[in-house]
Amino acid sequence: MKFSSIFIATAISMTLAVHAHATDRGKAYVSNQKGGVTVIDLNTYTAAADIDVQGDEPRGIAITEDGKLLVVATRENGSVSIIDTATNQVISQVKVGQNPEFVRIKGHYAFVSYEPSAKGGPPPAPGSAEALAAAKEEAEDDDKEPARIGIIDLKLGKKIREITGGPETEGIEFSKDGKQLIVTNEADNTVTVHSMKTGKLLKTIKTHEYGDRPRGIKVSPDGKTYLATLEYGNKFLVMDKKFKVLRTVDTGATPYGIAYDRKGERIYVAANKAKTLEVYNAKTYEKIKDIPTGNRCWHFTFTPDDKEILLACGKSDAVMVIDTDKLEVTQQIENKKLPWGVVTYPKSMGSLDTAIK
Repeated sequence: MKFSSIFIATAISMTLAVHAHATDRGKAYVSNQKGGVTVIDLNTYTAAADIDVQGDEPRGIAITEDGKLLVVATRENGSVSIIDTATNQVISQVKVGQNPEFVRIKGHYAFVSYEPSAKGGPPPAPGSAEALAAAKEEAEDDDKEPARIGIIDLKLGKKIREITGGPETEGIEFSKDGKQLIVTNEADNTVTVHSMKTGKLLKTIKTHEYGDRPRGIKVSPDGKTYLATLEYGNKFLVMDKKFKVLRTVDTGATPYGIAYDRKGERIYVAANKAKTLEVYNAKTYEKIKDIPTGNRCWHFTFTPDDKEILLACGKSDAVMVIDTDKLEVTQQIENKKLPWGVVTYPKSMGSLDTAIK
């Protein structure tokens, strides 16, 4: 009888443990421009930890396929911090170059955009006096270096090579076959396509006739379509797999982060100054809904189970939680550190990452 009771108790304990593991929704990692990374427990939607990234103004953030390493770009010291997610401790820092911003990971390599000639701040609005003055200064500046994408071997913990981009690189995406690197260049209004193997420039798509300042870039789950947000055009650009421009789609003011859902049925766009997350049909490009959000919402991610979206809203001091069925904000997670980027583990679809291999 005693052994039977022990057996039953043990069985119940094991069942509960398995159930708890099976229902674990994972974690989200939020980069904060005012310092550090906030870890959010997706089971409770509470801040579980704060990570000291040992650098100022973290923005770009990415996580490895196995979830063991988190890579964060720290703009002020020109480095990336590599963090062990088991301990939430920085295990190494790799010098990249001035003003590192966007981070993507492919295999055991991190791709980091940075700007050797950056002077800080966004480019001025087209046609403004500031834009004309900047154009004149750029024409006279023979020593200005183009932006680059530094490639870091995460096994070696060092930068192994670079790919030359356009002025002020922003977004980074990979083709579905892994052979091409696609980059948005906000200062000269181009999207450039490069060989992953050699870094060679393969194609340049000029966006000025459609809109200026390309920011977000995303490939569809089937690899047949590319989208790029045009912040100063209030549109996103639709290109086929050969980067032929098919059309533009109007958005709210200053679109930034963009992503497909896992099935490729919907497109989501963070319209910064419109203070909305916009939802579109991915086949017809008709708008489904404008979801009211917050101020200066830049990047977002689905949760691993696709039930919610987490949207980093820097000037609202919050990460918004959006129900993907209701398409409405259901709660806010307070964050007074100017949240910028967000990724999850297990990996999810989002403006900074993808769950599609």
